[in-house]
Amino acid sequence: MKAVRFHQYGDPDVLRYEDVEQPVPGAGQVRVRVAATSFNPVDATIRAGFMRGPIPVTLPHTPGIDVAGTVDALGEGVTGVQVGDQIIGFLPMAAPGAAAEYVLAPAEALTPAPKSLALPDAAALPLAGLTAWQALFEHAELTAGQRVLINGAGGAVGGYAVQLARQAGAFVIATAGPRSSGRVTAAGAHEVVDHTAGDVVAAVSEPVDVVLNLAPVEPARLAALPGLIRPGGVLVNTTVWMPAPSDEERDVRGIDLFVRSDAEQLAHLVELIDAGELSVEVARRAPLAELPALHADAAAGALPSGKVVVTPGA
Repeated sequence: MKAVRFHQYGDPDVLRYEDVEQPVPGAGQVRVRVAATSFNPVDATIRAGFMRGPIPVTLPHTPGIDVAGTVDALGEGVTGVQVGDQIIGFLPMAAPGAAAEYVLAPAEALTPAPKSLALPDAAALPLAGLTAWQALFEHAELTAGQRVLINGAGGAVGGYAVQLARQAGAFVIATAGPRSSGRVTAAGAHEVVDHTAGDVVAAVSEPVDVVLNLAPVEPARLAALPGLIRPGGVLVNTTVWMPAPSDEERDVRGIDLFVRSDAEQLAHLVELIDAGELSVEVARRAPLAELPALHADAAAGALPSGKVVVTPGA
């Protein structure tokens, strides 16, 4: 089968499109014929060698944490899924990923794919959707009537977070640049702050209950965000290389989010999609052979806002 792998850490040119032996599922695993994976920024940081501690991959490594595809074979002891099922999942980050024609997945990590989406496009959901869900509802415990600031709402996680927060009955303030402000408004933001036009803290007129930081801002700007939060509120930060700031005097908590695979939560997001209550936006589709070029585009800041889906076919 074909796969993209890197045999050493480094720049995007370490990625190779090559022939790899088809994997055989072990106990508790299924083999998935991949319809698509997606590009996530963490793929680039793993490839570059910056995540060797928290995500210790074995070289050569195949990237691709998200998967959408069809169950092709079952390992020993697998129940609840059958050959031919269309599924999506968030794969273990340190295991070989879905930038390949076939991938092994733990059966418990998979959930039925949305019926209302083309199967390859469903690869845009798992990691980004779960990040948004866990940030808002597990960590921030967002409820109806609260005010939430989503800093860096123009990306894929931000798009899901805006939709989910709006659906939960929160008042949503989102920061976005000019090229993504229209998308953020369409996703349901009540207010959009142009982070390229000035200081975000100064632009937010009233305190908020929750700040979700998705943007790799300068440390000083991150440190200023708790000042926007009411006493007892929370800041959830996904840029974990910069610890989430807090304000103990006002009981404002700072939480660093490490997203995890959760098939039950993912199934709930699928239900929302099929009910027409959550939209999946695919900004670009690329064949697997172009994944090295896609990584190079990401390094150059040339990727579009939103998710990029990668398919094994042409």
